Amino acid sequence: MSDRAQGELVVIATPIGNLGDVTVRARELLGGVDLLCCEDTRTTGKLLSLLGIAPPRLLSLHEHNEAERANEIVERLRDGQRVGLVCDAGTPLLSDPGGRVVSAAIGAGFAVVAAPGASAALGALVVSGFGGGRFRFEGFLPRKGKERAGRVAAVVSSPDPVVLYEAPRRVLATLADLARACDGERLVAISRELTKLHEQTWQGPLAAAVSSPVALAQRGEYVVVISGAPETDDRGRDLGATLDKLATAGLSRHDAVAALEVILGVSHRVAYDAALAHRGFPGSGWAAPEGVRIGDEGQDPVSIG
Repeated sequence: MSDRAQGELVVIATPIGNLGDVTVRARELLGGVDLLCCEDTRTTGKLLSLLGIAPPRLLSLHEHNEAERANEIVERLRDGQRVGLVCDAGTPLLSDPGGRVVSAAIGAGFAVVAAPGASAALGALVVSGFGGGRFRFEGFLPRKGKERAGRVAAVVSSPDPVVLYEAPRRVLATLADLARACDGERLVAISRELTKLHEQTWQGPLAAAVSSPVALAQRGEYVVVISGAPETDDRGRDLGATLDKLATAGLSRHDAVAALEVILGVSHRVAYDAALAHRGFPGSGWAAPEGVRIGDEGQDPVSIG
């Protein structure tokens, strides 16, 4: 086997807050690679210390030095080294640096493998209730200008749920922009402090999102999930009236979806989205006084945040 074939780049997911989410494989790799590339060596050093792992050599890799580091890492791989890549928390490359390094390694003929684990985007998506099929990941929106307006428009028109990241000081502005750009009744789920002691998720209409307790907290990293745009259908105007009748008749949301498909001949997606947003069914997020769902406030295993 040639030296070129021996080098390997391993993309390692780390916990997004709760250390209990680190995988057995991640533990082995974090202490077993020859070189560990990380956004902030202090943050990764703290993580390794909390996990009781003797650190390998740490190399800083961030947006300002990634192009330069990519060449250095490829040389390490040519020497037959196993190189790890992590971000400050979660899965690398999802709104974090690392893409150039991965591309450079592949282009030079080296194996790139993933050690999957925690992801704030997937965690927020699965607790949003907006379906588990297709979705769109947008990461952080541009802060201003035409680029931001264009991305907001793309989010609004997406037929699939969209996952966004946002900083605490900008979350209210982003929610306000989204509410102005589309129907205020469109559903949104806002999660903060995922996997940590004070984890919170709020779900409700975009029009009410800016005044929700989770958004107003403006603390911790945020993940915003917006439900997909309703499919255009000439019979759309009949959906609300039909759902009113089905809810009054005592049908569950699940049965109402099936009934809509039969009565109006709409697709399952159209029926599901309409029933999910309708206020009249038991168990709806609409029925909660504040629309707040708060995570377990019990004892939290050691967290890094």
